[in-house]
Amino acid sequence: MMQKFAPEFFIGAATAAHQVEGNNIHNDCWAQEQMQHTSYVEPSLDAVDHYNRYEEDIRLMAEAGLNAYRFSIEWARIEPEEGRFDETEVEHYRKVIACCKANGLEPVVTLHHFSSPVWLISKGGWEAETTPADFARYVRFIMERLGSELHYVCTINEANMGVQVAAIAKRYMQQMMAQAAKGQIDGGVQMGLNMEKMMANQKAIAEETMKVFGVAKAECFTSPRTAHGDELVMEAHKAARAVIREVCPHIKLGLTLSLHDIQALEGGEGPAQKDWDDEFTHYLPLIEGDDFLGVQNYTRSRYDANGSMPAPDGAELTQMNYEFYPQALEHVLRTVAQSFHGDLIVTENGIATADDTRRVAFIEQALTGVQNCLADGLPIKGYFYWSLMDNFEWQKGFAMQFGLIAVDRANNQTRFPKPSLGYLGSWRS
Repeated sequence: MMQKFAPEFFIGAATAAHQVEGNNIHNDCWAQEQMQHTSYVEPSLDAVDHYNRYEEDIRLMAEAGLNAYRFSIEWARIEPEEGRFDETEVEHYRKVIACCKANGLEPVVTLHHFSSPVWLISKGGWEAETTPADFARYVRFIMERLGSELHYVCTINEANMGVQVAAIAKRYMQQMMAQAAKGQIDGGVQMGLNMEKMMANQKAIAEETMKVFGVAKAECFTSPRTAHGDELVMEAHKAARAVIREVCPHIKLGLTLSLHDIQALEGGEGPAQKDWDDEFTHYLPLIEGDDFLGVQNYTRSRYDANGSMPAPDGAELTQMNYEFYPQALEHVLRTVAQSFHGDLIVTENGIATADDTRRVAFIEQALTGVQNCLADGLPIKGYFYWSLMDNFEWQKGFAMQFGLIAVDRANNQTRFPKPSLGYLGSWRS
């Protein structure tokens, strides 16, 4: 018999605007999806039309027993051109917030979830000195209009994503150089990257990027980030926090981080510690003034003397090629709580799989881990499964099935709740 969570504990699901709304025509992801030399396997187009069907989607959550919904506001809808704000789009999100409340769901709003306005990228994007002030201006606009209706706000989703992407890119280059030294370069590297073709296309990509963005290199939020770019993201969060504290002092705020359960095998203690410092510890001075930290975890990372290791032989892998390892969440929450002393909210945790029984098993083990933490007094306030619906998984397109709800995009975007949706809701008392 499962132990239920207290009524005030958030049991919810999460989405990101660009992945579900459709037709976010003013942002950088949309622009890149349309490019000839694109890394996206397909364009988002209508996505799953959540922009028009949010009432149905929120109702499905409420009927299943969920009591919270984490969603993002699309900056490029609000400010499609620099300095020009769209009040009509603000009213759209006001209706989404009202719909949540009418259905008994707490709206938890993310102000930036990966996608940015095209004009921001044209100014140098997330490596530009002007970006923190631009972000703060947008945050002020939103808070002055919608802040009185909110209690929880995430400023930036996975503030450390660009650092993680930079580390992955560096590893790939090292693998490429090692292969080249052995005469083994074959153009195919894991994760479906065709590095040889990418290198050959670099000139054409730069020319097309110049045409689309007015710069030769698009510094998007999920691009490999420099150390200075990382500092600018921190400055953007601090600037947003100052605005929210000034305009809406009642709001509890934080950012979210992508965190792996980092495990060191013999000899791997050094590399493991370095990656945890890059992923989490060096953000501590930034987030100690926040009310909560959004913890986002999907799997573990193991390290030996040679660095990062692949999943163990025979391990169950998800559609994303992550190891099925739901106990990672409990480990990460315990580790984070040793040094961050504000509240914790699991803002993302989930699995991409076509087998919903494995999703139910994943949720069961993850939530049991959360309850173990609560029993030991950790200040965890909620759990948001990623994602509410099968949606547009960025460069991988629509093939990844993270959702509690299936969507038939070819048949009028019809929704089909999976057993896992009701199962998640059954954990609430």
